[in-house]
Amino acid sequence: MSQHRAPMQDYQDFLSVPSTYLSLCSQVGNYKRAVKRFDDGHRLCNDLMGCLQERAKIEKSYGDQLTAWSKRWRQLIEKGPQYGSVERAWLAVMTEAEKVSELHQDVKNNLVNEDVEKVKNWQKEAYHKQMIGGFKEAKEAEEGFKKAQKPWAKKLKEMEAAKKSYHMACKEEKLAAAREANGKTEASVTVDQQKKLHEKVDKCKQDVQKAKEKYEKSLEELNKCTPQYMECMEQVFDQCQQHEVKRLTFLKEALLDIKRHLNLTENASYATIYRELERTILGANTQEDLKWFSNNHGPEMPMNWPAFEEYNPDQASAPPKKKKPDGAPPTPSTDHVAPPGDRSSVSSYEKNQGFSTEWSDDEQPTANSGNENGGNGNSFEDDVSTTGKSVRVRALYDYEGQEQDELTFKAGDELTKTEDEDEQGWCRGRLDSGQEGLYPANYVEPI
Repeated sequence: MSQHRAPMQDYQDFLSVPSTYLSLCSQVGNYKRAVKRFDDGHRLCNDLMGCLQERAKIEKSYGDQLTAWSKRWRQLIEKGPQYGSVERAWLAVMTEAEKVSELHQDVKNNLVNEDVEKVKNWQKEAYHKQMIGGFKEAKEAEEGFKKAQKPWAKKLKEMEAAKKSYHMACKEEKLAAAREANGKTEASVTVDQQKKLHEKVDKCKQDVQKAKEKYEKSLEELNKCTPQYMECMEQVFDQCQQHEVKRLTFLKEALLDIKRHLNLTENASYATIYRELERTILGANTQEDLKWFSNNHGPEMPMNWPAFEEYNPDQASAPPKKKKPDGAPPTPSTDHVAPPGDRSSVSSYEKNQGFSTEWSDDEQPTANSGNENGGNGNSFEDDVSTTGKSVRVRALYDYEGQEQDELTFKAGDELTKTEDEDEQGWCRGRLDSGQEGLYPANYVEPI
């Protein structure tokens, strides 16, 4: 099992770089890569922030899609024919999506508000921009390297000049010796000329010896100051390493924080969501659902059997229960039964407590089931307008709904009639706002 290393140990390992690398860095002008690392570190902070911002957008998009999906299907299920505890279990899947969406929104917020801000603040503290461009840290490092190299570079230049002079003297000596040898073999060369050629060779040998001594002396002086030069260069390089250790240590810690924010399995709320979902699904009770359906739509439902009623003149002249504006026709009886388009789900039943007067289901089978239409579309949505053609109508009078399942509108408002008038004079319609409900048929006219 891997263990986390202390930052100081990482720092010590980082400083133990090969001497060849330090030697390369110590060569005149070869410290540029070490200085450039400051610019690279600042740019890498920007790259990390851009990376996190893109991931935050993905998290937000996923959360928004989960929420939209849950909202749409929750409405479809509540309006659909499923009822009882199984309906609650199905809706629990939508609840799971909503809660998971919230967690992903939290991930997005943590990435943007914590991680990105943390990197931005550290970047601001670690890198200080200059008015003329670049960063203060990079400039200080470059000046430190130049200062450490200046005396050594001067002696290096002297040594290179001495070496060049020595090599040139050796070349001249070789040419002079060759001319002397050629003069001895040629008859046209006089004795005086041969003497001069010999003297030239002797002079070249003396020049070579002098150049060699000067070259050896300059090299010796250069070697004497090399240890101090290497020490100064390593001190500057060590300062660069310390700054880089801070950057790498911070980056590691930041990535661990990012991992903690992304890993939802470490979030206690995440596990709770699925425990609650499982508990709700396992709580679905088939027998209770069948009993509810029998009590409300089967032989055990309350029955309103016909009974003999005496004539009551007061009842015939009783005022209508509904309020109506002046000049408006009387509203139908409030004892309306569930219209043909009403679903027999728990949610729709709770919204409309009226019982039919006989044990029969008013619902009519749809022309196409989900299987017959090849699964295209949603059967819940297809049922909305199966009992009548949608017709646009205009309100003739103001009407204020007296029950939960009734619409409220003003004279002149337009709405859509979705189901035809029933025996008691009620129509089902939908306002432009999307609200659906019942309204008196004689309060509107077709457009």
